[in-house]
Amino acid sequence: MSQRPFDDSQQGASLSLLALTKPLSTLALALAVVLPNYAQAQVQAETQAQTQTQAQEQDTLLLAKGYVDVAKGKTIEDAAIVVRGNQIVSVGHQGRVAKQGDYRVVDLKDKYLLPGVMDMHVHLSSDAEDNFLESMNYSIPRQTVKAVKNARNTLMAGFTTVRDLGASGYSVIATRDAIDAGEIPGPRIWAVGHALSITGGHCDDNFAAPEAHSVAAGVADGPWAVRQKVRENIKYGANAIKICATGGVFSKGTKVGVQQYSEQELAAAADEAHRRGLVIAAHAHGTSGIKAAIRAGIDSIEHCSFMDEEAIKMAVKAGTYLSCDIYNTEYTLAFGEANGVPQANIEKEKQVSKAQRDSFRRATLAGAKMVFGSDAAIYPHGDNGKQFSRMVTFGMTPAQALQAATVNSAALIQQEDKLGQLKPGFYADIIAVDGDPLADISLMERVSFVMKDGVIYKD
Repeated sequence: MSQRPFDDSQQGASLSLLALTKPLSTLALALAVVLPNYAQAQVQAETQAQTQTQAQEQDTLLLAKGYVDVAKGKTIEDAAIVVRGNQIVSVGHQGRVAKQGDYRVVDLKDKYLLPGVMDMHVHLSSDAEDNFLESMNYSIPRQTVKAVKNARNTLMAGFTTVRDLGASGYSVIATRDAIDAGEIPGPRIWAVGHALSITGGHCDDNFAAPEAHSVAAGVADGPWAVRQKVRENIKYGANAIKICATGGVFSKGTKVGVQQYSEQELAAAADEAHRRGLVIAAHAHGTSGIKAAIRAGIDSIEHCSFMDEEAIKMAVKAGTYLSCDIYNTEYTLAFGEANGVPQANIEKEKQVSKAQRDSFRRATLAGAKMVFGSDAAIYPHGDNGKQFSRMVTFGMTPAQALQAATVNSAALIQQEDKLGQLKPGFYADIIAVDGDPLADISLMERVSFVMKDGVIYKD
């Protein structure tokens, strides 16, 4: 049945009201699903302001068996850390801290403290467990609710800072702003808004039928269109930028190793981002796209699957950060089919998994700057810590793996004087595990204490 045209104002108002209620109904349904499991987080959010006030009025003394000096890659025993408000004011041994002060004492006994860890590649508004194709039709309100849920799961896993590298409708930017306002719990977020893509490339909407004329919001062709799209993302709150330089695993009609954007377009994106003081990431699996992105001045390369020796040398010389998601392949190959991932995409995952881990190993040996980037949403949010053990298996020491998720990631997002270490003057983002992670890196999969910005979220 065809829809009649707007004949009069009464009919127009009625149809407008109907159009308005549809997304609201979608949001209400989504909230009805999520909120029963979210009650505890809601209570925390409601009391956060009160807790923050207490932290500002009274110093907190954290006592633990030890802490990890991530910059030096060593463990210090008998840890005592004093937190005032949202900052660390002292770090040292228990015997050197005056315990007679007016402290709120938190005795973590046999635990070891670390700075909150960081994941430089997540997608908070998506869930790996959802049906792959059906989830592409989720409304923006539905995706935003998912981002709220996944932000909390990520924080509770000990990841106090993340970089979200692509979400529809600025949903994660809204989530970030709510976290910053103290309305919901979650990590610090650097969010790109819409990832930039060529027409028909990875990050465009290629699964819809041609007659739908569906185009992803990040599509931009040509240097000036690329600049305009960077500016548009910034206009709506992006504090990082991403561009898709090559084909990808989970897109339709793209070849993983084939370069999409020209070097001129990549350079335009990098120049525009840097002009506005933002860090830019490039999704790049293939060798030519990786090299073009490095020459264009991109700050971090995501995935890095097919790196030859020249590409690795270029990254080392340019100081380009490499982000290799070497855990999620296990989840995709084990559960992708059950989650509705098309066979063509699973086959592409098989093409990159071994090559990516080999590139990771060789780049680590060459001394490239490595950050922790897991591509959360390809596996369930909250399992981010599982990548640590794989980083050690495929070439890093435990200290290097922790440095990738702390000091290196902080330097990438230009926060090395505020985040990533347990030092006076740094933000009080502190986590704890039940043992020395330098002796057993798998402990990072079971974070038992989380403090972010001086507020305790998990104890």
